[in-house]
Amino acid sequence: MSAMSESATDAGAPADLEAVARGGKAELRLWLRLLSTTNIISGQIRRRLRAKFDITLPSFDLMAQLDREPGGLRLGELSKRMMVTNGNLTGLVERLVQEGLVKRETDPQDRRAFIVRLSRAGKTKFAAYAKENERLVLSLFDEVEPEVIRALMDNLALLKASAGRAAERK
Repeated sequence: MSAMSESATDAGAPADLEAVARGGKAELRLWLRLLSTTNIISGQIRRRLRAKFDITLPSFDLMAQLDREPGGLRLGELSKRMMVTNGNLTGLVERLVQEGLVKRETDPQDRRAFIVRLSRAGKTKFAAYAKENERLVLSLFDEVEPEVIRALMDNLALLKASAGRAAERK
């Protein structure tokens, strides 16, 4: 039996979102399986980051975006990448500025805009956060064979492309 058997994937599902669609259309059951799996993984990551580093997942995500862009990002670009509103992002950035993890500077090309980047302390702390996050994510996939992961990646790429095309048609 594969590591992705029904019993293995159903175990521990919060409020068993999939139970709602038992016997229903395969597409609905798949969507609920993706949602419940995402909730389980996100919940584990949230708890671990909070317990080990006292940082929220949104703060981690923001720092991850800035880590990929050493020159920093305008708030608007950061908002797009994180798929949150500027209003939500402003408060999060302010908290990280107060904690000394990010710097907010006026954009020299547009004095009305700000560029946000990791501070030196933010880079150091984020490296520790990212290392722990990677360790955790890898542990969550311990029981899944590499060929299953590759197949999931390929199949989810097809699903993502299909969903993107459907969104464009609307």
